[in-house]
Amino acid sequence: QVQLVESGGGLVQAGGSLRLSCTASGYTFSYVAMGWFRQAPGKEREFVAASSRGGDSTSYADSVKGRFTISRDNAKNTETLQMNSLKPEDTAVYYCAATISYYSGQYYSSPRGYDYWGQGTQVTVSS
Repeated sequence: QVQLVESGGGLVQAGGSLRLSCTASGYTFSYVAMGWFRQAPGKEREFVAASSRGGDSTSYADSVKGRFTISRDNAKNTETLQMNSLKPEDTAVYYCAATISYYSGQYYSSPRGYDYWGQGTQVTVSS
C-alpha cells in the first residue's frame, strides 16, 4: 500500500508559477513510479507528467512540455511538479498517482497504470 499526500496549488495569475508536491509513504519510494494528472470541470482526467521509479525517465503531455517539470527526491519520498508560465487552461484539480514498478525506466501515462492516488489539489489560473 502506498499513501500519497499532496500539497501546493492555489490561485495564480497567468504567467505565474506554482509548485505541487506529493509525499509518499508505505513503500520504498525508489520502487514507486509516479505521475500527475489533472481534471477540469466537465472534462475527463488527463495526463500531465510521469516519471519512472528512479526518476531517470520522464514524460510530459504536449500541452505542458517546456513549462512543467517533474522531479523527485528519494530521500524525502517526494515527487514535485514545478509549473511555470501558467495559463488559464491549466486550471484544474491536480492529482498525483503512484504504482509499484519493477521496471527501471518505465513510466506510465495512462490513469490505468496507477494503483494509488492523492486527494487532489486545486490549481486556478486567472487571466
